[in-house]
Amino acid sequence: MKKILIFSLAYYPSFVSGAEAAIKEIVDRVDPSDIEFHMITLLFDRAAPREELVGHVHVHRVGFGGAYLSKMLFIPLAALTARSLDRKLHFDAVWAMMTYMLFPAVFARVLGVRAPRVLTLQDGDPYEKVFERWFIRPLAPVLDYGFRTTSVIQVISRFLGAWPPKRGYKGLIEIIRNGANPKDLKESVSPDEVEALKEKLGKKPGEIWLTNTARLVYQKGNDDTIRALKTLPEQVKLLLVGGGEDDAMLKALTKELGLESRVIFTGQVDRSEVTKYRKASDVFVGPSRSEGLGNAFLSAMASQIPVVATQEGGLADFLFDAKRNPDQPTTGWAVNKDSPEEIAVAVNDILAHPEKVKEATENARRMVLENYDWDIIAKQMRDRVFGRVLKN
Repeated sequence: MKKILIFSLAYYPSFVSGAEAAIKEIVDRVDPSDIEFHMITLLFDRAAPREELVGHVHVHRVGFGGAYLSKMLFIPLAALTARSLDRKLHFDAVWAMMTYMLFPAVFARVLGVRAPRVLTLQDGDPYEKVFERWFIRPLAPVLDYGFRTTSVIQVISRFLGAWPPKRGYKGLIEIIRNGANPKDLKESVSPDEVEALKEKLGKKPGEIWLTNTARLVYQKGNDDTIRALKTLPEQVKLLLVGGGEDDAMLKALTKELGLESRVIFTGQVDRSEVTKYRKASDVFVGPSRSEGLGNAFLSAMASQIPVVATQEGGLADFLFDAKRNPDQPTTGWAVNKDSPEEIAVAVNDILAHPEKVKEATENARRMVLENYDWDIIAKQMRDRVFGRVLKN
């Protein structure tokens, strides 16, 4: 049996986003008699066990809780723990999830963990934010060394595929995208569950609900959707599913624009329940300012909900607009970032042309089923990524 050590700052059950979900969806589909996965992650909750089996991953938590100091100490603590585990388990490969996990992976290498490394880029922030902030620049040589000494880099979009060569990497880059939420793909949510949620949320007959099921952070552009709501018909409301640092700002903006009765904030919702919220809505609106790929958009497409989005970052790989991408089957409505006016135009177009919606949503679901199924993705990861570093 081969053994792979994963570095991921967060993991289930705390602070789960697209990257953490990707790990679980992939690893849980790999035969545990083929590869044994271990993970070093941060102890966010002091009540969480230091070690436990989560799905097919043996999770080892380090640190002293989610405080800032604990996050700063994660790098040396993770590297030391990696050395200790490697002496007992003799890892065949190391897998760093996202750019900054190169820091503990590189220090672990310095301490003697010499297994070949896989790096997955899932970063949703712009390149400049990841590499050129003032407190990152002094550490950039460590990141660059990490890129140069990585055996295989997997990226989830063409946008992220352009990053490694800029950091001096000359090796293999595999584009293997994330998948949609399996519940959206397999239509495992019953109509009764959806109707019960509509009643709970207070959705009235005749109302049209826009939604976004993503963290409430600047890059997601939810403020633009709220501004667009001001110019849309009264029966159009917005359901924001999730929590985040922009929660207070978005609520203040909603109050300032007099839209308190038309914007519903759910707070944090468990990932296993999010599909129901999408299906209770009518239009998915995600005017993101940056995206590594956009798992939530794919999930909305799998559920055949019309999607309004920018084509920033990885979104351009699958969000095809009738006017902007006439050579591709239409899968959604594209808008520019920072443009509430274009969001309103797109929503009005969706409401006025059900025949366009039917065509676009059918195209989008077909595309997701063919290219963004986790069963397919897990096999690609096993064969094209892990297989290349586990040959011996």
